[in-house]
Amino acid sequence: MSRSEGVTVSDRALQNQFMPIEFRNLKTKFVSVKNEDGKVKVGDLPPLMVKLKGLSSAFTEDEIKQKLGESYDDMSNEIDFETFLREYLNLQGQAKEKSGGQKNSSSVLKTSSATTLVESEKATYVRHINIYLADDPFLKQFLPLDPASNDLFNLAKDGVLLCKLINVAVSGTIDERAINTKKVLNLWERNENHTLALNSAKAIGCTVVNIGTQDLVEGRPTLLLGLISQIIKIQLLADLNLKKTPQLVEVLDDGNGDIEELMALAPEKVLLKWMNFHLKKGGYEKTVTNFSSDVKDAKAYAFLLNVLAPEYCNPLTLDTKHATERAKLVLDHAERMGCKRYLSPEDIVEGWTNLNLAFVAQIFHERNGLSVDSKKISFAERITDDVQLSRDERCFRLWMNSLGVENYVNNVFEDVRNGWVLLEVLDKVAPGSVNWKHATKPPIKFPFRKVENCNQVVMIGEMLKFSIVNLGGNDIVQGNKKLIIAFLWQLMRYNMLQLLKSLRSRSRGKEITDSYIINWANRKIKSTGRSRQIESFKDKSLSSGLFFLELLSAVEPRVVNWNLVTKGESGMISC
Repeated sequence: MSRSEGVTVSDRALQNQFMPIEFRNLKTKFVSVKNEDGKVKVGDLPPLMVKLKGLSSAFTEDEIKQKLGESYDDMSNEIDFETFLREYLNLQGQAKEKSGGQKNSSSVLKTSSATTLVESEKATYVRHINIYLADDPFLKQFLPLDPASNDLFNLAKDGVLLCKLINVAVSGTIDERAINTKKVLNLWERNENHTLALNSAKAIGCTVVNIGTQDLVEGRPTLLLGLISQIIKIQLLADLNLKKTPQLVEVLDDGNGDIEELMALAPEKVLLKWMNFHLKKGGYEKTVTNFSSDVKDAKAYAFLLNVLAPEYCNPLTLDTKHATERAKLVLDHAERMGCKRYLSPEDIVEGWTNLNLAFVAQIFHERNGLSVDSKKISFAERITDDVQLSRDERCFRLWMNSLGVENYVNNVFEDVRNGWVLLEVLDKVAPGSVNWKHATKPPIKFPFRKVENCNQVVMIGEMLKFSIVNLGGNDIVQGNKKLIIAFLWQLMRYNMLQLLKSLRSRSRGKEITDSYIINWANRKIKSTGRSRQIESFKDKSLSSGLFFLELLSAVEPRVVNWNLVTKGESGMISC
């Protein structure tokens, strides 16, 4: 699509490096080089970038290709818009150096600001790692890391740090016996660790479309920081839902919204809602809508902390006229109430989105200031038990996000209702199947536009030979969970079969069918000396989970601890 209205990236601080019109123009130019599959590859960038402001007079197309080649071994790798912007800023900085400093002040400011952001993020994440992994049996020999050095990138090269950090974010994601933790690892062992880390990052909801094991082995700063920021964000926002924190029902007392709407909100939005709930109680007149420009003066933080921890209040915080000084007093206040200091006053004043979000999440964890009224908590727990997300929803959500869709999916049943996310998924799974000229990008004002999007989803499903009896576009708009699940199962199955078809060379050209997969699995298990077999994917014995454990063990013996496996009579196992 060539439309640029409402164009954003996940890192608002990066977006702020460009004027709005410049940002939209860059998006339009980036989209213009998409291939038939709707993808932009690294090799597509040199002809585009050589015409951009600040680069056209500094580099030739071949020089840009050479410089990109220093970061990307394979020029056919897909690249997203956010990474394109970072590469553009990086080349602008090199262009400035090449010209001996003869550069307009705004461009110098942008490059300097981008560098400052990277350094600030690195320092914050290093402090986070020093705090949460200080007692790790393996990593404690390398900690604490120095925020001012490249310790983080060097330590991350063997993959252990990322695996451990993922387990801190979502406990038990990785069986630590599968991590290679020798002092000196060979290249194969490092790749094993990084493959494990990337697959596990996908499993907990990270987007890792443009990151490969080689990027991590080489410790490439931009990509590594991007992945670490996602992992830490998942950790810090884990409790921002009614299931984990039923007291959040209290933020609805102002009469705006209902339980289901709150449950459908992204964790960041829930955090903002919580923050504004307390700010209103404290008499703050503005509504905070982001973790960047709205908090740069630190006044909102001062009001928030005065409500949550009035015993540590410093009258000078609101009286001071200097934003940096106010931010310093805010951080002093937060530290006195138990928040670890791993963010600087300058990070607040600069409006770095990820860092400010982490700060507010830390405040929430330390003291959320919500009611402990047993009636309210009981009500919230009862509601969440009635409408809690199913295992199917979680499975689809993680799968859809792993595809690298532009719009992150927080709640499948809510987020698919305008049809746009489903069109994005279809475009990833069946490139070229979506007619973007007939699609409407959110925010969508008119309901019939949502129906049009969803009608196209159904039409593409028919084209892919899905069974869509009784499914219409309006069923998706209305959030019919049963029909949405049925469609998504077929879509995910189609994606898996496409992946298997790409491996036909290993099957000597044979078509990958259900029976082929079942025969392969049975043979794999039999080769280990075990006798468990299945006849179809509807085999009732699958419910115990033992067949899958035996198959996993046949592929990689280290991943299953048989001492923890039960017989599975009740359909539940521990492993």
